[in-house]
Amino acid sequence: MKTLIKAFKWFGIALALLLIGFVLFVFMRAERTYEAPYPEIVASSDSLVIARGRDLFYGPAHCSGCHAPADQLERLEAGEEVLPSGGEDFDLPIGIIHSPNITPDVDTGIGSFTDGELARALRYGVKRNGQALMDFMPFYDLSEEDLTAVISFLRSVPPVYNVRPENEWNFLGNMVRALGMIKPMGDAEVPPTPPADSTADYGHYIAESIANCRGCHTKRDMMTGGWIGPDYAGQAVFEIEDGSGDEKYIVTPNLTPDQGTGRMVNWTQEAFITRFRTGMTIDESVMPWGQFSRMTDMELAALYKFFQSLEPVIAEDPIPVGVQTLALGE
Repeated sequence: MKTLIKAFKWFGIALALLLIGFVLFVFMRAERTYEAPYPEIVASSDSLVIARGRDLFYGPAHCSGCHAPADQLERLEAGEEVLPSGGEDFDLPIGIIHSPNITPDVDTGIGSFTDGELARALRYGVKRNGQALMDFMPFYDLSEEDLTAVISFLRSVPPVYNVRPENEWNFLGNMVRALGMIKPMGDAEVPPTPPADSTADYGHYIAESIANCRGCHTKRDMMTGGWIGPDYAGQAVFEIEDGSGDEKYIVTPNLTPDQGTGRMVNWTQEAFITRFRTGMTIDESVMPWGQFSRMTDMELAALYKFFQSLEPVIAEDPIPVGVQTLALGE
């Protein structure tokens, strides 16, 4: 009996030491930094370059949706160009992620950043201090011209003094950072950018490298961010909190041309463009309709052709029967 008690005692001590060691590892490694080169991007003062950056920022790249103050989102959805002084706060299982002020204010914005530091953040997902950014801005494959345009536009907006809080990581957040689950995503292998035209190839560039359609219209693990479903087959689930206490979810639709489950399989190009011009029809929608409605007919035609060119995929409903869901895109 004494031998058994002694064994349990040493087991408990060993387990406690392992736990203490793991906690120390988490807090020592959570602030880990990464190496990434600085792209040779130089902001331009050319009005056409800045105009292209503005179109991307307030349009298909929908940067303004996260970086505009939360109390001005209605103005943004109405088509106004709200200054990106920071505002969106993402309350996630790993902590609270605060979108920063990206106006050129020297003290609270990006006024003291170099063009290379901004380009590195967008191309590689690495912050100024070397830490990895959350994968909220998958602009790793933006063309050199479009990356230059976005940075040039940011340099041109009026500076706004607005102090934003640092990200608030809980222990789970620090753990996933320590284990390298939040890491740089860009690899600098930027594929050739097709000419801007109403082609499926250019639609692919918009969907993958600018608008991040895949990010919401592909099922993914919300803890790790990893893809767990076929590309563009939808079925990503967003929980709705409306104060009723009932379980309600938004399920993103299947964009592939499957005859049974594809949302747009019978849409014409004209109907597709009209839907984007209509804007938001479901209040709970997480799709930035106001910003996407700013796309040109050429861009929307290219997107339509790309989605119609996809291999059809049958999408299975991920929500149990009896739970209320709201499909996007109605």
